[in-house]
Amino acid sequence: MRTHSNPLILVASIVIAGGFAPAHADLKIASLSTITTDLARNIGGCHVRVAGIIKPGVDPHEFEPTPADVRDVAGADLVLLTGKGMEGYLSKLEEAAGGSGKFVNVGKTTPSLVMSDDGKTVEDPHWWHSVANAEKATRVIAEAFENADPANASDYDKHATAYLSSLRELERWIRVRVAELPHAKRKLVTSHDALQYFARDYGFTIYPVKGISTTEDPSSQHVRDIVAVIKEQGVKAVFFESIENQRALQQISDETGANVGGTLYSDGLGDTEGNTYDSMMRHNVSTIVDGLK
Repeated sequence: MRTHSNPLILVASIVIAGGFAPAHADLKIASLSTITTDLARNIGGCHVRVAGIIKPGVDPHEFEPTPADVRDVAGADLVLLTGKGMEGYLSKLEEAAGGSGKFVNVGKTTPSLVMSDDGKTVEDPHWWHSVANAEKATRVIAEAFENADPANASDYDKHATAYLSSLRELERWIRVRVAELPHAKRKLVTSHDALQYFARDYGFTIYPVKGISTTEDPSSQHVRDIVAVIKEQGVKAVFFESIENQRALQQISDETGANVGGTLYSDGLGDTEGNTYDSMMRHNVSTIVDGLK
């Protein structure tokens, strides 16, 4: 019999909990987003060992799992994903990791924004830019942990309750800061279309240079349209994104005289700055409000 040629399948067939230390933790978690990694650590506490498959600074739109990533997924009790089409490699990973049973779609209860992207109707996968959605995601993760590890269910519930309280405080802080900015100034020019949930919650209009994904470059006509909008509406600043090439936005800034308002974390957390969900949201909001004042 011929051996299978897919290296991911070969790796997954070896029962190795790669990336997980010999653990006192009760649950081994693999996370396909820096957002779900942070939520899992807050909810799980000492009862979980979380392997972050996607690291800070990695573009999730272009990510492809390596054999080492598959080892982590195969050795996990639960695998967390954001859903809504963000993980385009998911079916391949599920096959390589031995099935979909342990995969938890963390974004499943968050209402979707449906958008047109390059002529196609798609779900916007960037749900975490709404704190209300992060609250729903927290409950999904807590329920998954409680079901997988009933012995520690009360701790997961306690941690989730505390984290939900911190999210409500974050939401209050955001609304106070955004209120500093008149509605007429709530216009955001960004590298790609990742902040529509934020815009919906806090009354912004987004003018993205690229669509929902980072993989396609904008047309020259689209760049000219963005330049015209900035000049017509007097948009004061444009905003880079931490994982995006800054060339097109720098060109727009040069042509319009709009300032570069700073760098936003749109597709995940930062490495040092913005390295938790709370600090990412606070960084983005402060950068936007200060840049557009």
